[in-house]
Amino acid sequence: MVLNERVSRNKQNNRKSAGDEAGRPASERETKPGLEARAAAAKLLAAVVDRRTSLDGMLDAEGGNPAYKALSAADQALVRAILTTALRHLPRIDAALSMLIEKPLPEGARSLYHLLAVGAAQILYLDIPDHSAVDIAVELATRDPRSRRFAKLANAVLRNMSRQKAHILQETADVSVIPDWFMERLVADYGPETAQAIAESHNQPAAIDLTVKSDPEGWAERLGGQVLVTGSVRLDAAAGFIPDLPGFAEGEWWVQDAAASIPARLLGDIRGRRVADLCAAPGGKTAQLILAGAEVTAIEKSRSRLSRLRANLDRLGLSAELVEADAADYQPEVPFDAVLLDAPCSSTGTARRHPDVFWTKTEADIEKLAGVQQRLLRHAAGLIRIKGTIVFSNCSLDKAEGERMIEKILSELNHLERVPIQAQDWPDFAHLISDKGEIRTTPDMQVSAKGNAFGLDGFFTCILKRRA
Repeated sequence: MVLNERVSRNKQNNRKSAGDEAGRPASERETKPGLEARAAAAKLLAAVVDRRTSLDGMLDAEGGNPAYKALSAADQALVRAILTTALRHLPRIDAALSMLIEKPLPEGARSLYHLLAVGAAQILYLDIPDHSAVDIAVELATRDPRSRRFAKLANAVLRNMSRQKAHILQETADVSVIPDWFMERLVADYGPETAQAIAESHNQPAAIDLTVKSDPEGWAERLGGQVLVTGSVRLDAAAGFIPDLPGFAEGEWWVQDAAASIPARLLGDIRGRRVADLCAAPGGKTAQLILAGAEVTAIEKSRSRLSRLRANLDRLGLSAELVEADAADYQPEVPFDAVLLDAPCSSTGTARRHPDVFWTKTEADIEKLAGVQQRLLRHAAGLIRIKGTIVFSNCSLDKAEGERMIEKILSELNHLERVPIQAQDWPDFAHLISDKGEIRTTPDMQVSAKGNAFGLDGFFTCILKRRA
């Protein structure tokens, strides 16, 4: 069967199968294992792609989507796997569907598109029986008044996809998983070669990095990982359910990408110093500051995120002064010795872990968030004493939120100056340091010579000091 075989040639062959699914009693359809999980996956995919809703919030254990929260733990894991896979490969899934559908779906068929995308993610990229993905997609289409008339089409498309899987994967392998608008920005910032390397790094899930309280070598041995130059312990992406791993319940470590662990370290010796962590949730950097011996004030605007920060510190057996406040308005009674500002951003540097980012953010969001970062940084400059230090960071790959934003701030604020990060002071990070003494990490960077050591979240970090 050739790759460009069209659904229109197969409608007759698949009429009986789809008709049988449509004719089954509703009660029987509703009890099919995995059906509600796929329904939830399609619903949440629609929310991300059509309404730009963040996936993290919908998958939250407390405030998440009701359809997701109602599922068993196993079905929730299935939904997460389907969604992250579908979103990571969405451009390739779109290309595959275009190969198998004779003409574009009508405007009123968006719900069908999400069912097909969920089915395609399972057939092409997940270790799930193809027949299960097909049968449940057809059944969900039949149950949905908006998609019922397309049930036979869904059946034909997904069965053809199953039969032609190897050819489809080969033909779509060169389709970038980075959307065009962001790829253009990567090329402008990094050049075509590096931009392509960054794009290719998004084809695989990110490893799991842990920051440990102590004895990274011991924990690496116990958990089957390796120690990176950042001191992080890296585990394979398939290491298992995080709360079940040794040391989690005892608060011996927390999940934190190796790149995200760098900014707090750049504050140097902070024992006994008063340090503010602005925009502090979920608390990984706060925990680093506490363990380094600082007197930490953690400021967080969102009450729910502050609650999450508190819970994380409780698990780790650590404490700090927690303040519910907008970091752009907060005023301490006494200036701080140092401030860590990990600013809100487009989060494009974390898209390997959070592939919904590329579908929930736009170019306009990047420019808007760069403005938010400038406002926060201007305010942070007033929170520190003379000769005090600010470490600024964010997890964006876009230089409008990093290098160019910092240049703008320094041109406007005469009382701030950049403190170049010196390779001799941080030899482990030397390859990450730019000519201006700032740290830039990208997902294509190698961080160790052995095992699953490829890749870092995209991060920008610099050190600023208040002039006398």
